[in-house]
Amino acid sequence: MKNLYYPLSFALIALWLVSCNDEFMNRQPRTEIGTERFFHTEEDLKMYCFGLYDFPSHGTYTSDAGTDNQATTAVNEVKNIMISSNPNSTTISAGWDWSRLRDINLFLEYCDHANVPEETLNHYKGVARFFRARFYMDKVKRFSDVPWYDKVLTSVDEDLYKAREARDFVLERIFDDYRFAAEHVKTGQEKGAVDQWIVLAYLARHALYEGTYRRYHAELNLQATAEDYLRMAADAAGRIISEGGFQIHTTGKPESDYAELFSSTDLSVNPEIIHATYYDFKTIHSGNWASAFGNYESCPTKDLLQTYLMKDGSFYSSQPGYETFSFVREFADRDPRLKQTYAWPGWELIRSETYAAGTGIYVQAFNKNFSGYHLIKGYVNNKDQEVYQSVDYPAIRYAEVLLTYAEARAESGLLTQDDLERSVNLLRRRVGMPDLPLSPAADPVLQQDYPNIPPILLEIRRERRVELAAEGFRFDDLMRWHGGKLLEKEPEGIYFPSLGKFDLTGDGIEDICLIPASQDIPAEADKEENASGRKLIYYKAGSIDDTQATVYLKEGDKGNILTIRDMGVFREPKFYYRPVPKTEADLNPKLLPQLFGWE
Repeated sequence: MKNLYYPLSFALIALWLVSCNDEFMNRQPRTEIGTERFFHTEEDLKMYCFGLYDFPSHGTYTSDAGTDNQATTAVNEVKNIMISSNPNSTTISAGWDWSRLRDINLFLEYCDHANVPEETLNHYKGVARFFRARFYMDKVKRFSDVPWYDKVLTSVDEDLYKAREARDFVLERIFDDYRFAAEHVKTGQEKGAVDQWIVLAYLARHALYEGTYRRYHAELNLQATAEDYLRMAADAAGRIISEGGFQIHTTGKPESDYAELFSSTDLSVNPEIIHATYYDFKTIHSGNWASAFGNYESCPTKDLLQTYLMKDGSFYSSQPGYETFSFVREFADRDPRLKQTYAWPGWELIRSETYAAGTGIYVQAFNKNFSGYHLIKGYVNNKDQEVYQSVDYPAIRYAEVLLTYAEARAESGLLTQDDLERSVNLLRRRVGMPDLPLSPAADPVLQQDYPNIPPILLEIRRERRVELAAEGFRFDDLMRWHGGKLLEKEPEGIYFPSLGKFDLTGDGIEDICLIPASQDIPAEADKEENASGRKLIYYKAGSIDDTQATVYLKEGDKGNILTIRDMGVFREPKFYYRPVPKTEADLNPKLLPQLFGWE
């Protein structure tokens, strides 16, 4: 049976500890209720630390929405900023919340009262400092310069209104926390509990982020220190590779091994999992949703689909006319991860709760899917509720660590073929793809997206995009690579050369019929049947401005499906950052002026 650890509610702990509000830095005076009585035993420390857990879960599969990986019709911050005529600190007001930091610092202030061995105390201190490092890394990503607090503040504390501190100052303290945690948090913890490998995985992730961010963002004037963080990333990832005992999950089935990672009801025995969010139908439901096949808001893009290589390792874009390939042809002879991420021609839908057409061989539903493409990665295609509500979420995969290692080594100019053998090529071999050589050919399409980047780094970035698709990494990757301009691409979908009838299931029999937007869809009795005796599905095709159309084509009567009229403009460097909300800045006169052109 699984050992389940999920974030515990602070409601119980609050009965013993403090009451607080959501105002800036919790200005209400801290009470002393219970702090002296609570922090006494290891169980007290463990219980409090469980309340700090905030690892990702199944909702992460839509967190690429708004990037070039996933289109969305939902409210999305960066999209709204890009299309706004005057985004400012009044209209962009999220992210300046510090209550979680107060919970962490409260623990660090009182945990010394516990009557436990020093090694045990340092383990839990390390866990808390790990969460503080993660908290502050999120703040730095958003605001760059932020005030550093390592104590619980009271309403009369002189530091309550301190100024923003330089990014470099804050990052030094973030990685002091990470180093302490990496040294003192123990291995061999119960499944679901923070251990040393989880700490090292996040240390590597965030060191890679900061190292590449400094390298590609001249506005920070920190390029000279980028190498320090890249070295930290490679060292932390290398330690996991050498000492962690993790392995890439493979059973010799390249067409399904990758997908199994995202549909397993027990990841506790999977050698690739560094950390998972565990679920059990009898204890806590996963929340895995079926609305993906109903009225949902996000969908994968053609841009991501075209990133996947051919099965022989060649570039998809090297094929003449690839831009106008049919939906069926797009999936022929591709990297097997494509069919384990996208609903492919002939894929069978088994679990259907909100999809009106019901189960069976799935026909892409444009009214619902927008781009015409459909994400099946993370979708549990099983109608047994006890199964789909018990599927675990792979919060930290060894695959990410391997990609971090390869990228950090390549960015430092130290990558060897042996490095590739122990990292990227393990991922490729899982799905039967050819190995990546140290000196690959340059893909002209990727060169357009990332000018002046060496071909080996382009291929590592491709591998990262494909392997980690829909796992919540894409936005941060674009930000650290200075790739904000790629968010200006209008998300596109399936290509149609004309109006008329088309096969979408790969059996050679037409499934849908595109008619002009000016025509009416026939009554059910009048709809044409295909060769299998099924009624064709009709769509009214037109331009994105045509209010009568039910599917938008780029040229009205042909072209790629369009999902949005205009993505707006990504203004550099401004939009790599967010303003301090005006309400908070007004309360704190010591805050430095807004950065990078924000008002």
